[in-house]
Amino acid sequence: MPEIQHYVLFPNHDNAMRLHRELKNLGVRATIAPTPRAASKCCGVSLLVRREDVEKIKACVKEHGIEILKIAEIERDVNPMRDRYC
Repeated sequence: MPEIQHYVLFPNHDNAMRLHRELKNLGVRATIAPTPRAASKCCGVSLLVRREDVEKIKACVKEHGIEILKIAEIERDVNPMRDRYC
C-alpha cells in the first residue's frame, strides 16, 4: 500500500511561516518542505504534516485567520535510483 503524505499549501511563504510558528506553539509537528509539483505550481513552500494532525491544523488556520490553499494528499514518490549516475 502506498504511503500518503499530507502537505499544507499556501499562496505565499509568509502564511507558511505564520502557520509553522502557531503549530509549534501548539506542539503540533510540521516540517517546512518544498511544495511537490504534483500538488501545486504555486508558492514553493509547504508544510509536511501528519494525517492525525489535520483537524488541529484546520482549527488553527481558522482561529488565526491564516490563508491556505488546501491540504493536499500526495502519494510518496521514492525513487531509489534518484541521483545515481553509475
